Amino acid sequence: MTESTASSPDIDALLHARYGAAAPELTEPGLRESTTLAGLLRHHTVRSFTDAPVTDETITALVTAAQSAASSSNLQLWSVVEVRDAATRRALVDEVGTSTFVADAPVILLFVADWSRASAIAAAQGESDAAADYLESTLVAFVDAALAAQNAVIAAESFGLGTCYLGSVRNNPERAAELIGLPDRAMVAFGLAVGYPDPADTAGVKPRLAPGVVHSRERYAPITDADVATYDTEIAAYHASQGRPTGWSRAVIRRVRDAAGLNGRDRMRAWLTGRGLPSI
Repeated sequence: MTESTASSPDIDALLHARYGAAAPELTEPGLRESTTLAGLLRHHTVRSFTDAPVTDETITALVTAAQSAASSSNLQLWSVVEVRDAATRRALVDEVGTSTFVADAPVILLFVADWSRASAIAAAQGESDAAADYLESTLVAFVDAALAAQNAVIAAESFGLGTCYLGSVRNNPERAAELIGLPDRAMVAFGLAVGYPDPADTAGVKPRLAPGVVHSRERYAPITDADVATYDTEIAAYHASQGRPTGWSRAVIRRVRDAAGLNGRDRMRAWLTGRGLPSI
């Protein structure tokens, strides 16, 4: 069975918007008619929202979508804290260092890498939780949170909502934890701003690397200078349309060159240890 509607999506146009000249050709009817694929290809980050309320029931629907994501060994090592309070949203900006628009976004969902629940279950039965100290355990919780959040994003966009991931909550994870009362062995992994997109927002579909750059068959294929040059040109053109004509490779270099590119997050291991996740 294929997923389709009376009016099939223009997959060719959506692929071109995402990849430009590098757009792959999809010819199979089931692929071309997929409204799910079309929705994913339309994804773009939203940082400007209307005043339209996001209902409690809508957030509940997003949580059910998030909980329907895969979870390693069904441990469900994540939680989400919904933040609507204006003072808390303001503190996320002023004291945690998130983007300024967070203070105006209708809803902030803080996704938590959460071993506290599993540790509490073990403690209730007189068992140790020593394995939560290990790096693998930290990774599993963060991966679980990310999988859940992406399900929520897909659902949100199907409801006409816009979203923006907020890695900036890790600029001060200790303060973020204090603001929402996190217990030991739990840490905010990232946030998600949720609301109805401002129709005046000019953000569009951001180009991505050509599929062939990230997709290898059987053995890993490294990126080439030509790949970098092509994408630099495409992303610079998109950024210029948004009033900031910058490329891609220099941003990558700034991020990877030294600890300064981490914007203070080089202290992450100490922060994790402080949250009860030493990641040994």
